[in-house]
Amino acid sequence: MPRANDKERLPLTKPPTGAALPQREQPGYYPGFSTLKQKQYWDAATRRVVEERVSKQKSIRFFTHEEARTMHAVVDRILPQEDRTEDRQIHILPGIDERLYENKLDGYRFQDMPPDQESYRIAAHAFEEMAQTLHGRTFHELSVREQEEILKSIHKAKPQAAQELWKKMNIERFWAMLVTDVVSIYYAHPWAWDEIGYGGPAYPRGYMRLEEGEPEPWEVDEQRYEWEAPADSISDAEELHAGTGEHLAHPGQAGTH
Repeated sequence: MPRANDKERLPLTKPPTGAALPQREQPGYYPGFSTLKQKQYWDAATRRVVEERVSKQKSIRFFTHEEARTMHAVVDRILPQEDRTEDRQIHILPGIDERLYENKLDGYRFQDMPPDQESYRIAAHAFEEMAQTLHGRTFHELSVREQEEILKSIHKAKPQAAQELWKKMNIERFWAMLVTDVVSIYYAHPWAWDEIGYGGPAYPRGYMRLEEGEPEPWEVDEQRYEWEAPADSISDAEELHAGTGEHLAHPGQAGTH
């Protein structure tokens, strides 16, 4: 799937110099680690499922072309991948599309929420209406900052436009569902496992070193580095929480970008 827009993305930077950090095939703090190198220790069914997450390309079947273009831009800002090289970026929207097309649900629905499929269609149209009302352009054409400002208003359940569309569902529940879908699909991919140093399925081999936090023989030592979000992003902006001045949060620094 193509990028959400054609604009050149700004890189992550290294504090305090502000020097650009190059994109990496494998971002994160575990350089050289590869979960797939352990696949010979997995059972055949697990190995097949995990390998397909890399090799199998999923098509878009639920979203229309316009909806997919919008939602890809949305997903691209919820979980940015500017630190990854283009060929190693994890495609998230096809996983959401598959879930909706195949009607894979939790088995329950909140009273103030429409079905998941309808919720996503409402949101796709609402994001577009917000972009057109506030900036006169489609959502995928907006700058990173403009997109993030719109998403921030949804995160706070205070949409800046398209209020009539958002009234059709509980906006906080939709946001929670969207973020959960994005994070679940991203961290189900073995390239994301490499990023966080996760060794993959433990069955049938199991783990050997269960005490004192010692690494397994197949794991690598953590090598942390400092980074800051791209200059056009608001994800590093300090915010007051819970109405006090005592706690400041850096949302972009909760983990690797």
